[in-house]
Amino acid sequence: MYYIYILKSINTDHYYTGYTDNLESRLNKHNSGKSKWTNRYKPWKIIYNEKIENKIDAIKREKYLKSHSGRNWLKNKINLGP
Repeated sequence: MYYIYILKSINTDHYYTGYTDNLESRLNKHNSGKSKWTNRYKPWKIIYNEKIENKIDAIKREKYLKSHSGRNWLKNKINLGP
């Protein structure tokens, strides 16, 4: 089982989209500074996640959510900012 997740920085208006097979561990890595890009905007909280059956589908879903159409879908689904 894999997860697609959206993080929001608690201190700024930055978002991060990713996938993982261990959601709790991945959030801990983001918040401990072990991820280069997300280190600048920590701490993070999970604002959205989806379960995905396999890694290939998780990668496809992550790519979609990072696309223009996917960002629009997310804005309507979870009320993300501009």
